[in-house]
Amino acid sequence: MATQFYGTGRRKSSTARVRLIPGTGNITVNKKPLDDYLAMEIVKREVKRPFEIAGCEGQFDVIATVNGGGYTGQAGALRHGISRALCEADREAYRPLLKAAGFLTRDSRMKERKKYGLKKARRASQFSKR
Repeated sequence: MATQFYGTGRRKSSTARVRLIPGTGNITVNKKPLDDYLAMEIVKREVKRPFEIAGCEGQFDVIATVNGGGYTGQAGALRHGISRALCEADREAYRPLLKAAGFLTRDSRMKERKKYGLKKARRASQFSKR
């Protein structure tokens, strides 16, 4: 079996487990091709950006399992996971480029928890004088 590189990416409530295998550039997400899994072109481009920045398009096949969140959160998690796996593949070459692009930083923005006495995190019930 060929050498494999692993990376875990997270964004909001999405988690992506990414496996990089030397290959032709096929991206498979949850056993579907990327084009079938993600509909919007801008989101697909965002997933492929780490390869463009590292200059290794078409050198790796991606097999990823993603769960949680919506499609943009999942795309962000995929991008993070691919970036981490690329760093594992060749740390000295890819890490400075990906770090400068901000792809190795975990997006820490999360949904705020609901507080008691409120309807949502900050949304209170409507005030009425009478």
